[in-house]
Amino acid sequence: MESKMKIIGGTQLKGKISAQGAKNAALPVMAAAILLKGKTLKIERVPNLLDVVTMADLLRSLGAEVRFRDHEMEISTPEEISWETPPDLVRKMRASSLVLGPLLARCGKAVMPLPGGCSIGSRPIDLHLKGLTRMGASIELVHGAVHARADGLRGCRIYLDFPSVGATENLMMAAVFAQGETVLENTAREPEIFNLVEALRSMGAFIDADGTGVIRIKGVDDLESASATVIPDRVEAATYILAGAATNGEVTVSEVIPNHIDSLLAKLEEAGASMTVKETEVTIHPSGRLKAVSLKTLPYPGFPTDLQPQVMVALCLAEGTSVVQESVFQSRFLHVSELNKMGAKIDIQSNSAIINGVESLAGADVIATDLRAGAALVLAGLAARDITYIHHLGHIFRGYENMEEKLCAIGADIAILPSEEDSKGDSQALRS
Repeated sequence: MESKMKIIGGTQLKGKISAQGAKNAALPVMAAAILLKGKTLKIERVPNLLDVVTMADLLRSLGAEVRFRDHEMEISTPEEISWETPPDLVRKMRASSLVLGPLLARCGKAVMPLPGGCSIGSRPIDLHLKGLTRMGASIELVHGAVHARADGLRGCRIYLDFPSVGATENLMMAAVFAQGETVLENTAREPEIFNLVEALRSMGAFIDADGTGVIRIKGVDDLESASATVIPDRVEAATYILAGAATNGEVTVSEVIPNHIDSLLAKLEEAGASMTVKETEVTIHPSGRLKAVSLKTLPYPGFPTDLQPQVMVALCLAEGTSVVQESVFQSRFLHVSELNKMGAKIDIQSNSAIINGVESLAGADVIATDLRAGAALVLAGLAARDITYIHHLGHIFRGYENMEEKLCAIGADIAILPSEEDSKGDSQALRS
């Protein structure tokens, strides 16, 4: 039997939670260490998550030495590294694709199976491959793996058809060693992009990125040992703010950058939530029943698709009818059927969810289909009457460090009912 999370809901949460380092910032910074030749990258505030451990194992498989303790990581990359990535690790998570650009820049060749990850719709790496081809790489797909070669990458102008975060990061890292100047246009503008820019600059890269969607990289011959710090996890922080909203509680999230979650704070304010926003913390106060609002997910600085499932929980309990339009991933409504099991009234019409608010949710047996859907079900369980059981917890532990401990510390009643087989065992091993 697989382990499950048991939540006894209906309690107003009250207290303070510190945001972890951002998973989506840590992974590309870790991948950037591939660019070092006989040098070391020290990274602070690294979250202790399954995806981080998978990336560390991937770097070790290429020849790097990785040490990780107390949220501090040190990656030493030798002069010679492997350019073939192991399929079992790559298929565990989509972020594995981030090693393609730096491997190609560093070794002139790379072999990488198409990566795996959450089941929230097709997320092809076409933009990554198209950009690398523009820089002079030859790329073939052979038996489900990318085979890339380049006799020296060349700087050029690359316009991204969509502001993809992964493609922006991959092409930026590849361009660090490209001959001449690379200009990336219509790039992603997420805060995690600029965290990677700062890390690469600290290593000696020449990058001009001012937040306009245009990034210029002048190629260099070598990089130096450096240090980097991971920014706060805006999605984790926002999830706990929404936990406060869903339970009508008083929750403070500290060590966060409020500007990074402006789109959520604006929507909560529109819905009638009472909040206090300071320089590095946000407090949501008991506000009674929220009002319905409508929103559309968009690339940053728009409303993040990674918060769509969680905000839907708060809107399920709001007064009136809300409309949530998903424009980023086509399969990001898998949580809707699970929320409806708990008494929500949500109808799907094409890429929109029509949410008719109810006064309360009821506990049920539900399944986490992906990382953020799992987080949404935790919030629903906290707000619901009676007991909720959440299955397939491995998804949740990919993105939230010590989630149950953090929530229990502010009044939640959560227990993990264990088994020997579930990935929760891996998560506990990480924490020891």
